[in-house]
Amino acid sequence: MRLHLVDGTYELFRAYFSKRPDHVDAKGRDVKATVGVVQSMFALLDDPAEQATHVAAAFDNPVRSFRNDLFDGYKTDEGVPEDLLAQFDRVEEAVRAMGMVVWRMDKWEADDALATAAARWAGDVDQVRILTPDKDLGQCIRGTKVVQVDRMRQNVIDEADLLVKRGITPASIPDYLALVGDTADGIPGLDGFGEKTSATLLREYVHLEAIPKSAAEWKVNVRGAPVLAATLAAHMDEAVLYRKLATLVSDVPLAETLEDLRWKGVRKAVYATWCDEMNASDALRRRISVSS
Repeated sequence: MRLHLVDGTYELFRAYFSKRPDHVDAKGRDVKATVGVVQSMFALLDDPAEQATHVAAAFDNPVRSFRNDLFDGYKTDEGVPEDLLAQFDRVEEAVRAMGMVVWRMDKWEADDALATAAARWAGDVDQVRILTPDKDLGQCIRGTKVVQVDRMRQNVIDEADLLVKRGITPASIPDYLALVGDTADGIPGLDGFGEKTSATLLREYVHLEAIPKSAAEWKVNVRGAPVLAATLAAHMDEAVLYRKLATLVSDVPLAETLEDLRWKGVRKAVYATWCDEMNASDALRRRISVSS
């Protein structure tokens, strides 16, 4: 049995910026992204390779969390197109109508819900599959038990793959993002610390505090070591803050049990109403009569 955990916010943005045809609902509102997410979720449920039986999707709604109280530069909904923002509530309603569990995050983020679910239920399933390419979810990977799936590129990343791809283990992901930064989340990183340099250091020392303050004590060779060591020493407080921003919460109070996440088909009456409101295609409407 597999548990599929969907980064709903990523799916919504991906559908919005995709080349799929425009789509308006019965009131003339743009719902291209919402319908795109529904189609994507059905594709997941129909995929024999995925064997999806237990599924949940998490959404950032609004695009703010406790991290905004820690750092003014952290991501917000500034710059997000208004017609996309208008679909945040609609996409949650759509996915619920499909019969899937939805976690709306406000104090926490969608990634925190995914991290919590992975930690809570990894021991109860054959595999947890976290469906998002976001780098910060790499910290949740555990061997081949908890993996990250990039559906768009058809990549599955387990712990061995992460070591090859990033050069570090899951435990170092927050430290890595603290050094190199994460533009998607508004984490600036430290000057001079690129991906290769940061990975080389963290592969040896794992965490920021374990990196010797003097470059002369470093057991690895990196270009510009004295300058980098000085930068890290001068900005360690910022780096620790950035790491906190990048560290996912694994104890979000999710109310559901694992059995609650079992997909049993669409909520027929609710889904039928949704299809009418969305001017849904015949292919989507046929789901009303198809059992799970």
